[in-house]
Amino acid sequence: MYFFDPHVHMISRVTDDYERMARMGCVAVSEPAFWAGFDRGSVDGFRDYFRQLTEFEPTRAGWSGVQHYSWLCINAKEAENVELSREVIAMIPEFLDKPGVLGIGEIGLNKNTPNECTIFREHVELAMRTNELILIHTPHLDDKYKGTRMIVDMLLEDDRVDPGRVLIDHVEEHTVGLAREEGFWCAMTLYPVTKCTPSRAADIIEMYGDDRIMVNSAGDWGPSNPTAVPDFIMELRRRGYAESQIKKIVYDNPIEFFSGSERFEFTPPDVFRFRENAPAGLDAE
Repeated sequence: MYFFDPHVHMISRVTDDYERMARMGCVAVSEPAFWAGFDRGSVDGFRDYFRQLTEFEPTRAGWSGVQHYSWLCINAKEAENVELSREVIAMIPEFLDKPGVLGIGEIGLNKNTPNECTIFREHVELAMRTNELILIHTPHLDDKYKGTRMIVDMLLEDDRVDPGRVLIDHVEEHTVGLAREEGFWCAMTLYPVTKCTPSRAADIIEMYGDDRIMVNSAGDWGPSNPTAVPDFIMELRRRGYAESQIKKIVYDNPIEFFSGSERFEFTPPDVFRFRENAPAGLDAE
């Protein structure tokens, strides 16, 4: 079955991971800007990072026949540096016209601090001014519900925000209802240890249905599995779900949401062609 991984940090993965994902049916990925494992010290560091996301990663993905899309922001982990955050936000429009850039994300909260809230609101302001989709990061801490509640409240306080153009990610059993009841899209992250396992994600689908919801692997620096979406597909098959129901969650829903961006140009997998092989010498040290 073809699938779309709507949130995966491929910059932290090797090229072989693209190949493995493609062999399991992955036809496209969406990569939000995130933390580098350390706090970056300058706006130029982010500019170089955004160039890698928007210029090189689509090429690298294409070697395996995978289509690549991206999102831009300064991650909540680095939002305590308000001065640098504002410099990055002011720089983001330089990249918004790049092919495959879907919007602003992943923005949100990390420790639910006042500075994080300030920078979150300023990201939202940029998204409203430029008519961009928004991808939300919810905290991983014990106070995930509190952080998600704060995020939802900040979004709802701005009358310009259309919940149908916002994807709230990393939802779990105690936060999915909060997001869905306000009309937002939701995504569950399939981690081996934290967030949702494929089994828990399947339980959530059974409780809340398959509208405005999707699953992703995140595939970042920590313990993660870039082929977690196929594990979720197998879990639903074991539970007797029809192939059309599974396809809606792992393929149709991401495409429906991302189609809200004018730069989402998706080519069906039976039409998309592999890019040329890696340039000579790129794979050699």
